[in-house]
Amino acid sequence: MENSKIALQSFIEYLQIEKNYSQYTIVCYQRDIEQFFEFLNEQGIHDLDEVTYSDVRLYLTKLYEQKQSSRSVSRKISSLRSFYKFLLREKKVSENPFALAALPKKEQKIPNFLYEQELESLFHVNDVNTAIGQRNQAILELLYATGVRVSECCHIQLSDIDFSSSTILIHGKGNKQRYVPFGRFAKEALERYIHHGRRELLQNAKVAHAYLFVNARGNPLTPRGMRYILDEIVKKAALTQHVSPHVLRHTFATHLLNEGADMRAVQELLGHAHLSSTQVYTHVTKDRLRHIYLHTHPRA
Repeated sequence: MENSKIALQSFIEYLQIEKNYSQYTIVCYQRDIEQFFEFLNEQGIHDLDEVTYSDVRLYLTKLYEQKQSSRSVSRKISSLRSFYKFLLREKKVSENPFALAALPKKEQKIPNFLYEQELESLFHVNDVNTAIGQRNQAILELLYATGVRVSECCHIQLSDIDFSSSTILIHGKGNKQRYVPFGRFAKEALERYIHHGRRELLQNAKVAHAYLFVNARGNPLTPRGMRYILDEIVKKAALTQHVSPHVLRHTFATHLLNEGADMRAVQELLGHAHLSSTQVYTHVTKDRLRHIYLHTHPRA
């Protein structure tokens, strides 16, 4: 399978350079493809061009026997379909055996989000008289104010922020860019952090850079580091539920829709390529509308 490893490495470079995917996404692709390679070894298949649709069906059957979720199987099919599409482009294979593989029906999962009182408890945790506290408050305010992904947040540079118009240029998935506005609370937190906390933290940096968020050593903050920071904030706030950066993204979208924001506008702000990705939040807003109806309509 030596040629397969070379093909995988070429595909990873394609995802990094041409598609500009995040490191987390690339790791997921690589893991899915390497698991498929293990299956091919078990079946005695040593050439990627030998794989047929029958082999694909056998592989999917094995995944279902392992009780893997529909979401996990869908991701693996998508990863392998993209891999073979790349191999076709490079003329390494003659057909894409995953082209006809149907994605399993998605489990409709309602996103977790925070209520306003839960958010308030988070916003009062950080000591904004310290450099670390100012940074953490800026992260919290910005994630909720913009709904950006954690990877997008880590890639923000000072030049991306326009304080005069209160907007940030976000570099999203697949090299797509979008402008996202932010409000007064986020603006105040950012200005305080940039002028004071960030300067203090940068004194420990070995190399000069323009990334907005930095760690205690002054180096650019990683998505993993940002998740750890949020975990620590949640512990201090004594919230019972797990709060990831993505929960703040869900909260951003849910609160906007609850207050009457247009679905297309929310799609644009989130950077979703398809409206169907945004429509998952309507389940939350429908529950709220039902609650309001039952408690306000005279004959409900």
